[in-house]
Amino acid sequence: MITVYGIKNCDTVRKALKWLESQGIEHTFHDFRKDGLDEKTVACWVDALGWESVLNKRSATWKQLKDTDKSDIDALKAIALMVANPTLVKRPVFEGKGLILNGFNTDVQARFS
Repeated sequence: MITVYGIKNCDTVRKALKWLESQGIEHTFHDFRKDGLDEKTVACWVDALGWESVLNKRSATWKQLKDTDKSDIDALKAIALMVANPTLVKRPVFEGKGLILNGFNTDVQARFS
């Protein structure tokens, strides 16, 4: 079973969920806004993928942060920022079957085949 993390109004998350459904891949959806996001989960993603891959610096949320929040980023600071502002996570995040992946492109799709 795959857990897909994201927010329901994200176009990329919707595409990913639709694709999983069309492929018959069993999954559940965890909405950051509705279901929350904890430090342990984000730390696991950062350990697997690197904070640079998980933290979305192109998001509207990132652009609205204070300059002091955006400076001197390291793994611990990135985790704290993402827990406090879950929309900073590059979406979607897939977890399950021994995989942790984020984003949605052909490379990610190939990992499910």
